[in-house]
Amino acid sequence: MNIDAFERLLPEVTDGNRAYWDGLTVRELRLQRCAHDDVFRFPASPVCPNCLSPDFAWTAVSGRATLWSWIVMHQEYFEAFADERPYPVAFVKLAEGPFMVSTVLADPATLSIDVPLELTFREIGDRAVPCFRPAP
Repeated sequence: MNIDAFERLLPEVTDGNRAYWDGLTVRELRLQRCAHDDVFRFPASPVCPNCLSPDFAWTAVSGRATLWSWIVMHQEYFEAFADERPYPVAFVKLAEGPFMVSTVLADPATLSIDVPLELTFREIGDRAVPCFRPAP
């Protein structure tokens, strides 16, 4: 992986997403959880998509997920991943409900729908990013 190219893809840390990135620093995936109906949401948003409440808390989630869908990237669209092709881009469903786009650290030929996944992290410079691997 080209770390310099990957770092350029990372979003800016802002007041609105700092708790998410701070969680990743300590190897926790933190999502917003509505204070009124306990619904988790991702990506972060100013109101709950279920009840429209603006009240929430950043809460660590389990890291368990299932593979909902994926594609395999063969083309070089991003310099950061040029040496990792082919690689899966995955749409995973977290055990807590929200979906997340990430990658699965596995041979794409071994993937199948609903395979259980567990959270892991990749170090990118001074930050960590969430990704998944098949659960044992």
